[in-house]
Amino acid sequence: MTPDQISHAAETFARARREGVQFDALPPDCCIPDMDHGYAVQEALHEKLGGRIVGYKIGCTTAVMQKFLNITEPCAGSIQESHLYISPVELPHDRFCHVGVECEIAVRLACDLSPDGAPFDRNSVANAVGACMPAIEIVDDRYVDYPSLSAATLIADDFFGAGCVLGPVCTDWQQLNLGAVSAAMSINGKEVGTGIGAHVMGHPLEALAWLANTFARQDRGLEKGQIVLTGSIVETQWVSVADTVTVSVHGLGEVKVRFTKN
Repeated sequence: MTPDQISHAAETFARARREGVQFDALPPDCCIPDMDHGYAVQEALHEKLGGRIVGYKIGCTTAVMQKFLNITEPCAGSIQESHLYISPVELPHDRFCHVGVECEIAVRLACDLSPDGAPFDRNSVANAVGACMPAIEIVDDRYVDYPSLSAATLIADDFFGAGCVLGPVCTDWQQLNLGAVSAAMSINGKEVGTGIGAHVMGHPLEALAWLANTFARQDRGLEKGQIVLTGSIVETQWVSVADTVTVSVHGLGEVKVRFTKN
């Protein structure tokens, strides 16, 4: 893709977000051929939308989610500062096109993961993790027909990302076996999904290592203080007006969001 094509694609996504309308398809002259170009369009989209990027989400890190979206590898999107919330929080349901929630373990970086440190593995990225938190990722199906869109196209639009809600901060997380911790999601008090940390690529920090390596190949890095959502432990749940969503992660605590009428 040429710089003009990348910019045109990014503006198409940006316009749909600004106008609050569902995205249908890119113009034929700026279709996204592969994931690398998808990330290039994503960066251009961030520039057009403005706002500070405070972290990243990783999608499709579990067999459940890959099957759900018919995708064979993880994908990353951004978290904007204006879309980062602290539990408990209420959010207007009509702010979104079709809002869903995911059950996550989030990490906060205590130091940079720069490209020159690659390749990364679970152990090397663990040294950069300053804290872990239970989290709810907020996803938004902003698309007329998302199964018809390529993974590269979804990546360009932050892969359904619409924000996140963070729970209590755990700085002594090393005492936990993140691969073995159990997690559960409930909606209005009814349990809708359970899992363990190992359902995320074998271990949540494997997902962080994947992101750091993916960014390193693009000559990008992760920065101190940024938040990374390591991937949903259970299948995405779509929510209605007045729904209250609770995610609990053993050893990390609980996080909650309620979707209000306005």
